[in-house]
Amino acid sequence: MAYAQQPPADSAGEVVVTANRTEQRRFDAAASIDSIIVDPFRTASPLVNLSELLGGVPGLQVRERQNFAQDLQVSVRGFGTRSTFGVRGVRILVDGIPATFPDGQGQAATASLTSAKRIEVLRGPVAQLYGNAAGGVVQVFTNDPPMGGAAPYAALSVGAGSYHQREADVTLGIGGESVGALLGVSQYQTDGYRDHSAARREQLNAKVVARPSADTTITAVLNAFDQPLSQDPLGLTHDQFLANPRQVVSGATFFDTRKTIRQEQGGIVVDHKLSPDDTLNARIYTGSRAVFQTLALSGAAANSSGGMVDLDSTYGGAGASWTHRASINGQPLTTTLGVEADNLRQQRRGYVNNAGIPGALRRDEIDRAKNLDLFGQAEWTFAPQWAATAGARASRVRLAVDDHYVTAASPNDSGSVEYHNTSPVIGLVWHAAEAINVYANLGRGFETPTLAETAYRLGATGPNLTLKPSRSTQGEVGMKLRSGIHGLDLAVFDARSSNEIVPLAVDNGRSIFQNVDGVERRGAEVSWQAKWDTVTTQLSYTLLDASFRDAFVNSTNARIAAGNRLPGAPRNSLFAQAAYRPIAPLSMTLEMRAESRAYVDDINSDAAPGYAVVNASTGYDFNAGGAKMYLFARLDNIADRNYAGSVIVNDGNRRFFEPAAGRRAFVGLRTVF
Repeated sequence: MAYAQQPPADSAGEVVVTANRTEQRRFDAAASIDSIIVDPFRTASPLVNLSELLGGVPGLQVRERQNFAQDLQVSVRGFGTRSTFGVRGVRILVDGIPATFPDGQGQAATASLTSAKRIEVLRGPVAQLYGNAAGGVVQVFTNDPPMGGAAPYAALSVGAGSYHQREADVTLGIGGESVGALLGVSQYQTDGYRDHSAARREQLNAKVVARPSADTTITAVLNAFDQPLSQDPLGLTHDQFLANPRQVVSGATFFDTRKTIRQEQGGIVVDHKLSPDDTLNARIYTGSRAVFQTLALSGAAANSSGGMVDLDSTYGGAGASWTHRASINGQPLTTTLGVEADNLRQQRRGYVNNAGIPGALRRDEIDRAKNLDLFGQAEWTFAPQWAATAGARASRVRLAVDDHYVTAASPNDSGSVEYHNTSPVIGLVWHAAEAINVYANLGRGFETPTLAETAYRLGATGPNLTLKPSRSTQGEVGMKLRSGIHGLDLAVFDARSSNEIVPLAVDNGRSIFQNVDGVERRGAEVSWQAKWDTVTTQLSYTLLDASFRDAFVNSTNARIAAGNRLPGAPRNSLFAQAAYRPIAPLSMTLEMRAESRAYVDDINSDAAPGYAVVNASTGYDFNAGGAKMYLFARLDNIADRNYAGSVIVNDGNRRFFEPAAGRRAFVGLRTVF
């Protein structure tokens, strides 16, 4: 789904913590960063997927695949476009707690958007300070409960739409002078746009905030995510996509391809002011995640690795950072030092898929991933109009496999590997005028293979622990301009990677990976916002040239020519939105998204055609008794365009295309007591 978003705010009161882990205005940050203010009451969409809110952020793609079994595709400046499941190359955090595992694999679906207040998106070299796989960073911040004399409240939301979409949400907030609690419960279900794509999910988000003193804030969060139904319609070939985008391939129904997910997570974050110049932040979290997935594998593939995957994961971590404010020659200096450690233990079992029913055990192992990172950053305003930033992060990541499935045909394939990397970043910002900031950054980062990418090797059993981490050098130059009602952001960037992790072969349905050099991602971003008397406008454009600069071959001797484009990375992306509020209670929004074609594989043998879609929404505020009400309706893909919402890159069956939904409507009603 692609829904209209609230335009990014940039008022004097807006603060961000992403760029250097200290509060500052987005306009002053020496980095490409957007802060999207979320109003769960007046946002005219179901608030189910991040794609509803982030369509207007330049350099960012969030593709809603009409497939809840595979999660969203999230990429930043071409990092993450190659992922076929989950999120790669982009780190995701919710209230300061990672939603990305130590191996770099992340999940976007578990963030509760009905409780969100702000989403920050950091792009470029500064993101490297967040460690492994930080091509970009997406942070979700949820609402705080009512405190300090604020009145308690209850909110209810219901909605329904095309393809039997149904949504309901209840939020309760209560608090005293120094303690408050917030509880949100939501439920969403759909029969799906395509055949065999029904899904159902429930989420719970609880937050308790305590301020025992003026210097200390303790935040406890608890999240539960249950997705007992998510059918997987699989991708379509190009001919199938053109003939009938709503169809499903026979393998999906025969093998009953599907996924169930259950995740519980809790954490505590403490912010304590040690002195007027010193602040301590600490966090600790733990959680579990159970995934059962049915794949369309048969024959040798199903017998060797199993067509059903059963993952039981436990994870946790802790971190602390200290921020000190001082001055040198009368100019402010802010330094931050910190440490983070995270751990994942995953029990992986694979079973033969007997027409949707688990068969014989074919895989049984304990996979582990853990990291220990040290980081530091300093920002010094060395002259009235100039500020410099320097930072580094030293990372150690360890992956290990403990094989419990040992037979005559499957020897003990246990093993481990450890990666080390130091990611430095330097930057400079020139406050050219009160309304103009110019900045530049340069940094190095890395991305380790995930446990899934090391799972197989060519011509042998066991994990591929010879894979190397991808290393990148990124640079950007940007400008931020504010003039009256207008805001303009510009950035040009270049990122060059060595040892990029790409497919080597698809062997009996299993993806096997290799490292290649000479991958470059370069381009430009433009974002403009303006607020008139009754109209708010927004326009963002991304030019992305993501390509292989060096030729290479895969295991079938297929030649990937120098100059081939990275799959899943359109060269041009455009977003435009106009919101009209003729009278205070009424709002109307018109939105357009357009993208050029996106290649589907490294060979560039085919491409998803470019497209442009238009969406519209309207909302109306009114009072009923003592309650505030908001009635909204929206119509997406007004012209009923047939286009690919995403592509499954390098699919071995050439089923690359995941159709976006056709014309669809959604109506909802929200109330606050």
